[in-house]
Amino acid sequence: MKKILFAFIAIASMTMEAQTISDAVRYSGDDLYGTARYRAMSGAFGALGGDLSSINVNPAGSAVFLNSIVSLSLDIENADNEVTYMDGATGNSNSDFDLGQGGIAMVFNNTDESSDWKKFTIAFNYSKTANFEDDFLAAGTNSSSIDQYFLGYAQGIPLDLLVPLEGESPSDLYSYLGEREGFGAQQAFLGYQSFILRAVDEEDFDNTEYYSTVAPGTFDQEYSYAATGLNGKFSFNFATQYQEFLYMGINLNTHFINYDRVVGFYQNNNNAGSEINSIYFEDRLSTLGSGFSLQIGALTKLGENVRAGFSYESPTWYEISEETTQYLETNSNEFGRAVVDPNVINVYPDYKLQTPANYTGSLAYLFGDRALLSFDYSYKDYSSMKFKPKSDPDFAIQNELMETELKGASTYRLGGEYRLEGWSLRGGYRFEESPYEDETTIDDLQGYSLGLGYNFGNIKLDVAYETFEQDRNPRLFETGLTDRAHINRENNNVVLTLSFGI
Repeated sequence: MKKILFAFIAIASMTMEAQTISDAVRYSGDDLYGTARYRAMSGAFGALGGDLSSINVNPAGSAVFLNSIVSLSLDIENADNEVTYMDGATGNSNSDFDLGQGGIAMVFNNTDESSDWKKFTIAFNYSKTANFEDDFLAAGTNSSSIDQYFLGYAQGIPLDLLVPLEGESPSDLYSYLGEREGFGAQQAFLGYQSFILRAVDEEDFDNTEYYSTVAPGTFDQEYSYAATGLNGKFSFNFATQYQEFLYMGINLNTHFINYDRVVGFYQNNNNAGSEINSIYFEDRLSTLGSGFSLQIGALTKLGENVRAGFSYESPTWYEISEETTQYLETNSNEFGRAVVDPNVINVYPDYKLQTPANYTGSLAYLFGDRALLSFDYSYKDYSSMKFKPKSDPDFAIQNELMETELKGASTYRLGGEYRLEGWSLRGGYRFEESPYEDETTIDDLQGYSLGLGYNFGNIKLDVAYETFEQDRNPRLFETGLTDRAHINRENNNVVLTLSFGI
C-alpha cells in the first residue's frame, strides 16, 4: 500500500513531465527581430555590418561603424490565425507592442597610422528573438474523445495508487503521485477521480486495467490555446578592423526564456450509453530559462564593390525550469458534476536543452554609395538538438525522436537598399524551411519587408513593415487525442528605430 504524505504541501518536487519535440523547436527558433533597417532588408546583413542588429548575424559587423552609435527599436505586431479543425473553422487576431531592440556600439580608432589594426569596437545589444504571444480556438465535431488521453496513461497503474487512503486528501495523493510515480500517474488519477475511467476490477487494489465510461460516437470539441512571453538575447560584442579589407568579431550571448501558456479543452456528447456527457480539462504551464552561446564571424572586401561574410553561432545551452497546474471537471447523469482540482503547483527538476548550431554565409554587391544588394544563407540542423541529462529515459526517447523527425533547415534572405540624398528605400524577402521531416507540423515560412529611412545627420529615423505567413498543424495532445488542428498564421509587423551618434 502507498504511504500517506508526511505533511500537506502546495508545491511538490516532481518527477519530470516528458518534454516534447515541439518544446525544443519552440525554444530554438530565431525570428526576424532588430532595427527597422535590418528588418526592412529581411535581415540580410551578414556581409554588410554597420547596423547594431547586424551582429545578430555576423559579429564582425560592428567594426564597420565609423562612429559610436545608440539605437532603440519599438515593435508593433499583429497576428491573424485562421483555424480549421474537423468540420469547424474559427479565426482570431491579437496585437503586441514592446521593445524589440536596444543597443550601443563604441568605436575606438587607432591613432597609430602605421598599424594594420585600424580600429576596434565594443558593442552591447539586446534583441527579442521570438515572440510567444499567441492564442487560437479550434472547434469541431470529432469521432475521437479526450478519454483516450487519460486511458493511455492509466493502463498499467495499480488502482491502489489512484484511491486516497482514509485521511488523505485528493491534493495529497496528486502531489504524492507526482513526487514518487510521475506525470503519467497524475493523469491517470485525474481520469479516475473524475469518473472518466473505471477499473476492470474495482475490488482489487492490484488492478492495472481500466476502461472508459465515455461511449463511442461523435463529440463536440473546443481546444483553446493562449500563450504569452518571449525569447530574448543580450550580446556583448568585440570586433576589429584589419587594414582596409578585413573585419572580425566575436559575441558572447546570454539568452532567456519566459513562456506561459494555458490550454483549455471542452468536450460534449449525447452518445447513447455514455456515463460522462461533458469534460473540461485545463493545463497551465510556466517556463523560465537562461542560456549561453558564442558567435564568431568575419567579413571582407573582395574588390571595390563585393563584400563577403561568414559566421558561426554555437548551440545555445539552456537550463530550464517549469511549473504546471491542472484542473478537470466532468458532468454525467449518473454522477452529477465532478471536480478534480488538486490546487497543487507541480515544480519539476531543472533540465537542459542544447539547440542547434547556426552557420551563415553572406554576399553583398555595392553600386557605389547609391545602392546595394545583399544575400545571406543560413543552416541549422534541428535533428542535433538534445535534452539533458541524456541518461534520463524520457529524454533519451525524445532525443531519438528528434533525430528521426527533425532535419537540417536552410534560411535564405535577400535585401536591397537605394539611397537618394537623405532618404533610404529598402526591401527584402526571406524563406525559411520547416525543421520537420514531414514539413506538416510546421510548414515553410515566407516573408516580405519594406522600409524607409531618413538621415538627419547625427540622428537617423527608420521605419519598416514586415509580413510573413506560415501554416502549422499541431497535435491537440501528444497522447490519446492526437488529432491536429490546421492553423494559417499571418503576421504583420511595424518597427520604428531611432539611432543617434555619440
